[in-house]
Amino acid sequence: MAREYRQRLRAQSADLTRRRILDAVHRCLVETPSEPVTMEKVAQLADVSRSTIYTAFGTRTGLFAAFAANLLRHIDLTEAVRNPDARRALRDAISGNVHVYATHRDVLRALFSMARLDTAAVGGTIRRLERERAQGLAVLARRLREQGVLRDGITTDHAAHVLWLHTSFDAFDLLLTGRSLNAGTVAAVLIDATTQILCRPNGVAWRTPPWPSRAP
Repeated sequence: MAREYRQRLRAQSADLTRRRILDAVHRCLVETPSEPVTMEKVAQLADVSRSTIYTAFGTRTGLFAAFAANLLRHIDLTEAVRNPDARRALRDAISGNVHVYATHRDVLRALFSMARLDTAAVGGTIRRLERERAQGLAVLARRLREQGVLRDGITTDHAAHVLWLHTSFDAFDLLLTGRSLNAGTVAAVLIDATTQILCRPNGVAWRTPPWPSRAP
């Protein structure tokens, strides 16, 4: 019993340490987005040694992979595309994506900007995020086709391309920062553009949920 208790305490301590390290990565990306995220800086912010980071995550790439996995818990289209109504699933996917992008905007902007310079660690993180998004959108495009929602001449592949564009972080950020729109308005614009391109008219007006506005 005592041994099990000690093991449980060690596991809890390790989890807390991992959480502090991941939080430190988050702080680096938000507070100094133009600077590389170094192991030294992460260790300093997390109040651990570099060796502790390597023990917990293996490599710098492993650290960013874990950070990506944590983000993926929030950026997940699976629940949205499960809606039995494919047209509603499309709207839910876009509005949910925008809401998450707005919540994590600064971190995601830093990651996307750093990905081109750090193709191994940060680039791998972005590729994983985008791969997960592409998989969810491929499912959604097929369901739109199966339920007869797509306009004549719109193939499943074409629908997936349009969905890919309109659920991208760059499309969101161009409207949020480039046009000084709040998240709810960004979602409304993207939903309207996507449905106009892909979907047969059904005469139902759409309103986005009343989220709190986020200043650009």
